[in-house]
Amino acid sequence: MSFYLYTFLLLCPSTKKKMIVIVDYGMGNLKSVENSALFLGKKVKVSSSPAVISKAKKIIFPGVGHFSQAVKELKKRKLFDLLRRKIGEGIPFLGICLGMQLLLEKSQEAPGVGGLGIIEGEVKKFIGKGLIIPHMGWNQVEIKDEGKRIKEEGGSEKGEKLFRGIKGNSFFYFAHSYYCKPKKNKVVLTTTTYGGKFASALHKDNVWAVQFHPEKSQKLGLKVFNNFLKIC
Repeated sequence: MSFYLYTFLLLCPSTKKKMIVIVDYGMGNLKSVENSALFLGKKVKVSSSPAVISKAKKIIFPGVGHFSQAVKELKKRKLFDLLRRKIGEGIPFLGICLGMQLLLEKSQEAPGVGGLGIIEGEVKKFIGKGLIIPHMGWNQVEIKDEGKRIKEEGGSEKGEKLFRGIKGNSFFYFAHSYYCKPKKNKVVLTTTTYGGKFASALHKDNVWAVQFHPEKSQKLGLKVFNNFLKIC
């Protein structure tokens, strides 16, 4: 290999391997998430291995099930502290459904059990007369005006990247009995109405999270995945 070719391969960013890892802790719709990434032409790895996840350059963190059991599985597989560390390193991170809820400090679903604590706030149970629980099916997502969010609430312009090219009040697929209530409104990217407004997408620094299921939301869900995979 010539010196010039070697120097090009060393310096060119596109030649550096950037592993995208979907975290497997036994509680996620992993195959559908993986298929969505593969459809978009992205090579991903589904793994529960701390060694593999520690090398990830992007992490997708899906989840379905009980908050307490999820925390138990993460700690059992030695992933709880590892995920906190990877987020602290600044890698792009996407939480989905329960994967979003686990980013908060605590949940009414599991009193006394601490979440990852990346975003201040609590996960609360839907309560309302005549309200069908779980909230399941298609519902609209209202995208907050990014300019206003930045000016009035100190949000980051990086937040809107997840919904780039998506019109406000578009429909996404939900399946959950609990919702996130962050302490700071500036981390809220979108809201959805079900017995009142709740946060359906969050953003803080290098962390994005959605309560809906992109992998079940057809074309717009793929758009969300594609936007995340293009970040950084």
